[in-house]
Amino acid sequence: MLTAKRAGLSGTALKTIALVLMVLDHIHYFFEFTGLVPEWFSMVARLSAPLFLFCTVEGFGHTHDRKRYFLRIWAIATAMGTVEFFMMYAGVLRRGDGFYPLNAIMQNFVILCIIWQGIDWLRQRRFVRGVLAAAAPILWPFCIVALLTLFPKIQDAPIGSAVLAWVITAPLPLWTSITDGGLSYLLGGIVLYALYFHKRLRLVVWAAVTFCFEFGMVYLQLRGTPDFAFSQMFTTYYEWFGVFAVLPMALYNGQRGSGHKLLFYWFYPAHIYLLYAASCLVYTLTQ
Repeated sequence: MLTAKRAGLSGTALKTIALVLMVLDHIHYFFEFTGLVPEWFSMVARLSAPLFLFCTVEGFGHTHDRKRYFLRIWAIATAMGTVEFFMMYAGVLRRGDGFYPLNAIMQNFVILCIIWQGIDWLRQRRFVRGVLAAAAPILWPFCIVALLTLFPKIQDAPIGSAVLAWVITAPLPLWTSITDGGLSYLLGGIVLYALYFHKRLRLVVWAAVTFCFEFGMVYLQLRGTPDFAFSQMFTTYYEWFGVFAVLPMALYNGQRGSGHKLLFYWFYPAHIYLLYAASCLVYTLTQ
């Protein structure tokens, strides 16, 4: 059955915009050391992560197989987290200047998918399951602290500490230590899903939450520091530019689009490591 096209942007269109902006951002991220990539690459790319978050919310809400949807995201997040673990703790494959990629946006989606499922169970009045699912990722860092308090020798045992470090970096990430996204990103994802059936309200609340965290709180933290000027909120501390992603979000027409599902899943890790490898080569040739 054919579905009539609606005015606005489809899910595929939003993902394509996010993908292009993400590439710009990562070109700046990996090649900033050359001094040849302009800062505006990352400035305009602040819209990318929020758009991917919005598309993931829509994908989770519409998928017919949530288990498979979650496992796909979890597998990619775990694989990338494992690579990051070896780079971070073993110094493997680091660039000559010690740099290594800290791109872990998929870990945010792993945590959020569990919370989103909990929200759905709460809507269905399955309160025990709902509370457990929604609370588990939030309480997980505190469980680790309790574990280390009860068994402090784990940190002294090389194998035990290494295994624990890998677990909380890759398969069971802590929201408190994810290197890409942060608390405001997770809260934004919860808002977008909790208010899923209030299409306009959720965008307003999401934008307000994002602005408060990324502009308001950052400004309050920086205003008393030496040499800080308000103009730096538009030139140096521009993470809050992501709030403008609310504009393409508002143009979403509720349709999936032409798809290209596998492209969006696998392009993320593929382009990260290709750009990183290229930056390592450039660094080696220019030193």
